[in-house]
Amino acid sequence: MDGELAYSTWPSLPPAPVVLVPLGSTEQHGPHLPFSTDTIIASAVAERVATDLTIRGHSVVVAPALQYGASGEHQNFPGTVSIGTEALTIVVIELVRSLSTWAGRIVLVNGHGGNLAALTTSVSLLRGEGHTVAWAPCTVARGDAHAGITETSILLHLDAKLVDLASVVPGAMTPMSALFSRLASEGVRAVSPTGILGDPTGATATTGAALMAEMCDGVQRRILGESIDPRGCLRDPARCTVPAPVATEDRA
Repeated sequence: MDGELAYSTWPSLPPAPVVLVPLGSTEQHGPHLPFSTDTIIASAVAERVATDLTIRGHSVVVAPALQYGASGEHQNFPGTVSIGTEALTIVVIELVRSLSTWAGRIVLVNGHGGNLAALTTSVSLLRGEGHTVAWAPCTVARGDAHAGITETSILLHLDAKLVDLASVVPGAMTPMSALFSRLASEGVRAVSPTGILGDPTGATATTGAALMAEMCDGVQRRILGESIDPRGCLRDPARCTVPAPVATEDRA
């Protein structure tokens, strides 16, 4: 794929390109979605945004995705692999320091809300060191929390083979504001035995295509706008405030 670092050679790289780094997770996404859901979505967003920016005349490279994140709230489901906030912070810091030796600008494209604390800490430190780095969330204006209709629709759009439609069931529907304390202290399984926060029934590839377009447009606007908030997050110039996340638990 054009602009994808993993399959490029060093002489083929443009000078001082914009480098997009997808950040995801390896965590349960209910009985119907794969552990790599967040990584798949962040990678797809980064790749599509890179294609659009290249058409606009920008030099853009998509780095390999970071597939492990801070997913402690899902650790009581088998298969979840979390490196935690402290380790992720260190990884992002060293990753950006290395990239900065040849990249012109670095944007971390985040697909998992559990990564936010690490991103805020690491990007603040890195910008203090003089690195040109920021992060952008994969968001839509109205999305449910985790493994619900939003993520299920997007996966149906990206690769329907990854979705086990026979296992789609409604999850916990309690508002996230009422679940935060228990999620923080007891984890997702305490509030949702299936691991779903939301309702994936009714998800369609058509809905997913529209949601994916909204995500990509938002990340592209943020990159082109170049305005950064105190958390190191690129602001969306089309919105007055930081938008509601695709997944309040997962994407922020």
